[in-house]
Amino acid sequence: MKIFFSVGEPSGDLHGANLIRAFQRRHSDWEFVGYGGPRMAAAGCELHADLTQLAVMWIARVLVNLHKFIGLLVRADRYFRDARPDAVVLIDYPGFNWWIARRAKARGIPVIYYGTPQVWAWASHRVKKMQRFVDHVLCKLPFEEQWFRERGCNATYVGHPYFDELRNRTLDQEFVIELEKSEGPLVTILPGSRTQEVELNTRSFLQAAQLIARQVPKVRFAVAAFKESQAATIRHLIDQMGIAADVYVGRTPELIHAAACCMACSGSVSLELLYHAKPSVILYQVSRFGYFMQQRYRRVRYITLVNLLTAKEIATPRPAHIYDKNDPSDAHALLPEYLTRTDKSAELAGHCIAWLTDADARWGREIALRQLRDQHAGGGASERAAEYIARVLLPSGGKTLTTIAQPAGAASSRHAAPLRRAS
Repeated sequence: MKIFFSVGEPSGDLHGANLIRAFQRRHSDWEFVGYGGPRMAAAGCELHADLTQLAVMWIARVLVNLHKFIGLLVRADRYFRDARPDAVVLIDYPGFNWWIARRAKARGIPVIYYGTPQVWAWASHRVKKMQRFVDHVLCKLPFEEQWFRERGCNATYVGHPYFDELRNRTLDQEFVIELEKSEGPLVTILPGSRTQEVELNTRSFLQAAQLIARQVPKVRFAVAAFKESQAATIRHLIDQMGIAADVYVGRTPELIHAAACCMACSGSVSLELLYHAKPSVILYQVSRFGYFMQQRYRRVRYITLVNLLTAKEIATPRPAHIYDKNDPSDAHALLPEYLTRTDKSAELAGHCIAWLTDADARWGREIALRQLRDQHAGGGASERAAEYIARVLLPSGGKTLTTIAQPAGAASSRHAAPLRRAS
């Protein structure tokens, strides 16, 4: 069997690598090729291109790189024609991956979407593409399965693969001890993995840090950067603003673990904050145009995955709901969140100051996060996804697979339909 991957986000690269390893434990002779990142390459995927280098946001950035995307699409289509992989596995990265799915489908190659784009949040009309071009939809979040099935997609909830990575991760204990032995509470700042997120959010986080330092004696700040180029940008801003803060690259798990509380950009990192039961406040700073667009197109009550896991209804009425800490209907949201085009540094600081100066408030939030974590962070998504895909690719005569427990919230029984090529 040969599986072609198309993965364009750093988080998707991580999930793709874990999925490949789960396949290899079952079928050591299978081949994995396509677009991904360095983690997938290390796991044994033959990369045709590192697509994670093109993890861009907003239409302007896409247009600048349009020629690169077209070249990659043409190359993939040629590969589908000549090499005929047995399946195409897509992970997130909407936009480009819709075109990959379209070309695979045109070539009669089955398409599996593992870690679906959040069309339920921003662009529900795009579910039509899922219906047309995707044979199997493997969902990360418990409410997604029903949402996609109600709209005619063959969807199955397997759980969030990020929890697999978190459960298997080993912290650098010496570094953690170094962080924890210093006097004063540590506030960890997580400005995002995309360069655009770093550019938009870091200043507000640092302004909040200045406000916190005025109220909390001996407080310390550490910023987790995804790569060195971003760290250089952050250090320059820290020097410019005259703030005492350390910047680290590749130390996100340890910085979260050692922190008393965190300030973070919205994204999959919220699941890591949940896993560590870390009181945190979420920011997603956007442009004036971006704010207008989210008001028009956003369909969910919260932008933070952790808060969506606590919500009875994920949909928001028109106009789009914005989190309000004083709104009783938002009391269940465990990570205060600010989707904004204005300065919210005072609000960010206020939450952190409360957790740093009121032990009962911090402890209460940690307990609530632990309870939610115990419901959703059991792990096993990579194994369930690998088993599912292997079963549909080998509907008869395949290797016997160990049954993997279903995630919490999954249906009591579920059968995968075989994948078949178009003749």
